[in-house]
Amino acid sequence: MLSEKVINYCKSKNWWFEDTTEEYEHALVKLGIDLDSDFAAFYLHAEDGPTFLSRRRQIYQICWFMINSSDYRLGMERTHVVLKLPQEYIPLDNFEGEFGFFYNKSTDAVLGLGLGQQMADFFAGTLDPQWKSFNSFLEWYFELTDSSVTI
Repeated sequence: MLSEKVINYCKSKNWWFEDTTEEYEHALVKLGIDLDSDFAAFYLHAEDGPTFLSRRRQIYQICWFMINSSDYRLGMERTHVVLKLPQEYIPLDNFEGEFGFFYNKSTDAVLGLGLGQQMADFFAGTLDPQWKSFNSFLEWYFELTDSSVTI
């Protein structure tokens, strides 16, 4: 379940909406996202326009991008064809500065990954996702926890 920290933070920013839309649910289903996951709970209820900004980096409001822009589909292509990440990884941002966040649909983990040594380490199997859950990523991203993760 999405933590109260994340929900209350979103509510304090007026980003939290109790009602969900069928259009957003359909967008997540097209991506193969479990609608009972924390990932779905966040993207069905939280919105601050097309992106969220924290830690000097933007992440997509993925449902918005799936419906209103071709950028997300291009990001998926970049993730799987150009970067050659496994199909279970989907981008959370636009890979600006040759670094991005990727959500693993199978494990709920989030990976921060850049070109170069990080990418080599990932493909060698020596770089594990920095966040074991999407919720822990959100708590780090919105600076709601004293996480020691650095990127």
